[in-house]
Amino acid sequence: METNVSGLPHAWRDARISEVTSVNPTFDKAGIPDDLEISFVPMPAVQAESGIIDVSTNRKFSEVKKGYTPFREGDVLFAKITPCMENGKMAVVPEVRNGIGFGSTEFHVLRAQSGINAKYIYYYVSSQGFRREAEHNMSGAVGQRRVTTPYLSACEVPIPPTNEQHRIVAKIEELFSELDKGIENLKTARAQLKVYRQALLKHAFEGKLTAQWRAKNQDKLETADVLQKRIQQERAQRHQQQLADWEAADKQGSKPKTPKSLPPLTAEELAELPELPEGWGWMKLGDLASKITDGEHFKPSVKTEGVYFLSAKDVKHDGVSFDDPLFVNEETAEKARSRCDPERNDILIVSRGATIGRMCIVNTDERFCLLGSVILVKAIAAVQSRYLLSALKSPLVNKKIVGVSGATAQQAIYLRDIQHVPVPICSSLEQSKIVEELESKLTEVDQLELTIITALQQAEALRQSILKKAFSGKLVPQDTHDEPASALLARIKAERMEVTVKRRKNVSTKLIKET
Repeated sequence: METNVSGLPHAWRDARISEVTSVNPTFDKAGIPDDLEISFVPMPAVQAESGIIDVSTNRKFSEVKKGYTPFREGDVLFAKITPCMENGKMAVVPEVRNGIGFGSTEFHVLRAQSGINAKYIYYYVSSQGFRREAEHNMSGAVGQRRVTTPYLSACEVPIPPTNEQHRIVAKIEELFSELDKGIENLKTARAQLKVYRQALLKHAFEGKLTAQWRAKNQDKLETADVLQKRIQQERAQRHQQQLADWEAADKQGSKPKTPKSLPPLTAEELAELPELPEGWGWMKLGDLASKITDGEHFKPSVKTEGVYFLSAKDVKHDGVSFDDPLFVNEETAEKARSRCDPERNDILIVSRGATIGRMCIVNTDERFCLLGSVILVKAIAAVQSRYLLSALKSPLVNKKIVGVSGATAQQAIYLRDIQHVPVPICSSLEQSKIVEELESKLTEVDQLELTIITALQQAEALRQSILKKAFSGKLVPQDTHDEPASALLARIKAERMEVTVKRRKNVSTKLIKET
């Protein structure tokens, strides 16, 4: 392939966007009736990355003629504000009602000149490489940064001959169509894994996962009644130990309170719960925990060192994260941990915010404190923490946990409610078997999901590779019979000059007539 001085194919040329498109072209509103219905496109109507745009919303011209951005079919919309631009909210405008569209003022409009394929421009400005460069050149305050008109106008785009532009767009769409089908299959498989994960947890805590094992080991299993008595004994013994420790410390601090058993589940409540296998029973979460509390209800001043102070964002599905923590000093940490002292194998549950209901088991010996948006559950010895965590994640129990948050605008899980959530309980031996089976099967699910995530990332990398080839002249073959881009650009320049001259003549004629 013969190339020119810029490394592009010989018939290609680099040109500024303002040379091959009209950037934010003017719109003559004169003569348009106010009651004319036109298409309206707010920012949410343009999907990120996909180029999909919804033009089904209609407004009267009088409602949008001021304060909105005008465009027409075939224009390229380019979101100029952060984070919409970085997310790839760009699209080619399809047919619009009565030939007119108005949209968010945060759109730049690019109108391709004659001989320039609008979709070619769209694919170029929506590519990740172009967006990354544009992000580095945004202007404005944090949270309100924008791609300016002068910057966008001055950006260069490689221009092939007109016929080759059409071949490139057709090839991109062919390859992207195949890629999209593969991505859709991967997303379907991922959704199916999520369904399987929930079904697995559901069966585990209905006793179905270990049914055969239970039948073979029935003589070794304690009943739910025996387990409940052992739990009560353990709670009493723990209280006696707390009293002994308090007295040994010369009765410093508050006297440990006698643990109170929660009211048992009523017949009405039990009737709403699934029937469990023989030897199983329902108990309230508060009776299965030695402590249920939450973190401190204040936000400390940001420090760069000290004791970790974690919040809801630091609770991940696979454990706590120390990637982006706050810190508190030692004095504050001691006060916080006197009430809420997370340790290895404790369970953490996000109690408010976007990730409400997310939970994990503490998988570290690192000392840290918690903000009030996280609830801490310490399982008693008779109940394995990993069993309890999985039970809390099972569909029925998890629904009840999140359900206690109510339907308010600011959802929250409250300590007074979560302790009454019913949990299916079985013998210690079967708890171990359930944990073993779940961890084995869920590990396989996790590995499959990781494979799917990797494949999705590779698909996106392939998409960008296709675009890179397209704009370097390597996606489709060149045709020596095509009019070179130099001639195309010269013609566009001449046509624009002719339009400018005519406009000036019209203005001059109008001024003469008026005088």
